[in-house]
Amino acid sequence: MSDCCKTGKHLVILGGGSAAFAASLKASELGHRATIVNAGLPTGGTCVNVGCVPSKFLIRAAGQLHDARHPRYAGIDGSGHLTDFRALISQKRSLVEGLRQGKYLDVIADDPAIQLIEGRGRLPDAHTVEVNGKQLKADCILIATGARPRLPNVPGIVESGCLTNESLFELTQLPKSLIVLGGRYIALECAQMMARLGTAVTILQRSSRILPTEAPDLTDQLTAFFHEEGIRVVTGIDLRQVGREADCIRVVAEVEGKPCTFEAEQILAATGRMGNTDGIGLENLGLIPRSDGTIHVSESLSTKVKGIYAAGDVIGEPQFVYSAAYEGALAAENALVGTSRSRDYTGLPWVIFTDPQVAGVGLDEAQARRLGINAETATLPLSHVPRSLVGRDTRGFIRLVRERQSDRLIGARFLASEGGELCMEAALAIRAGMTARELASLFHPYLTLSEGLKLAAITFGKSVAKLSCCAS
Repeated sequence: MSDCCKTGKHLVILGGGSAAFAASLKASELGHRATIVNAGLPTGGTCVNVGCVPSKFLIRAAGQLHDARHPRYAGIDGSGHLTDFRALISQKRSLVEGLRQGKYLDVIADDPAIQLIEGRGRLPDAHTVEVNGKQLKADCILIATGARPRLPNVPGIVESGCLTNESLFELTQLPKSLIVLGGRYIALECAQMMARLGTAVTILQRSSRILPTEAPDLTDQLTAFFHEEGIRVVTGIDLRQVGREADCIRVVAEVEGKPCTFEAEQILAATGRMGNTDGIGLENLGLIPRSDGTIHVSESLSTKVKGIYAAGDVIGEPQFVYSAAYEGALAAENALVGTSRSRDYTGLPWVIFTDPQVAGVGLDEAQARRLGINAETATLPLSHVPRSLVGRDTRGFIRLVRERQSDRLIGARFLASEGGELCMEAALAIRAGMTARELASLFHPYLTLSEGLKLAAITFGKSVAKLSCCAS
């Protein structure tokens, strides 16, 4: 970095993912300088390398194969074949490499205020980062080291060669069968993706339901859809042991107190995430991470050590690439400007890219009532949405949650083919403090899935079964 750029404060960032890049760009924007110190995953972190990008690419490919095999319209004979799995993985790699270069490395390449150093950083004190045998002096430090898959504490799991999302997306041979441990975001997305590509999949979930924090009717419907596609879902699992014999992995477990054995060619663990904080010198600062490796921060993303901030997956939930970027920029601003702006997740949407997708924003009815809110829900089956009818796919529903007295929207849940696209309108409505009546009064193009939001809002006061098309 040239002397002309050595002005302002110096922010040193451990990590090279979304939070780190957002923080460095914010530092440059504010007239300061930033140094990114990255090790582990390639530049770009989880999302572009082993998370969002490769998973959604392969999910989309598997979905196209599934739709080709299962046409929904009379008079259409469909067929689809996976002829070269290795070519599909190669195409995925090309996309990842292109986005890593174009959306990360090229973005900072011409910014003299941002420096990227490849190497494992360590914190000897609150103003220094050691990397590659050198010491970087910092006015403030941001820990944005991300998270990694956490294997369950089961005898034999490591020795079995258990896959994680990081290794699953790099397979060049499609396994004939797969056991998936877990029943949340990553587990469900990967299970359906692999099943649609042609693998026999069994999901083993410890809780009594998949997605146990969501409403039972939602998880029951999604489970039924999985069963229809031939995906076996077993809940209430108590894992005992995992072992490998040649090309077979055997899982010994108990289901409702009864011994059961499951066998498959491969096993995937999607049972949680672990913060990447080991070996970076937190003990030198007196910072003790939580049991899952994540760091506790204040609402302004500061740690208890002055000048040390943390952002992204390493601080725990919510662990989304877009929330990480938001946190990185906010932490950089607070650190460099000296402000104490609090993080605000109002209207934060989330999506699980199964088919149908599960998406949500804000509170569901049970969460609202636990907070003492007098909540009311309106649930609209997609069989009442014209777009779903013409698309021959009426699986799922749209659910809106409002505060009863004020009519203000406080949450939404979607089980729909494009639930993630629907979720953003609900997020904006909640962020803006809109009422259900105001949402119902908005123009929605006829025969769009978003019209379902209008119809769901109308459902608070009327039966849509008694409305004509486009009526309100």
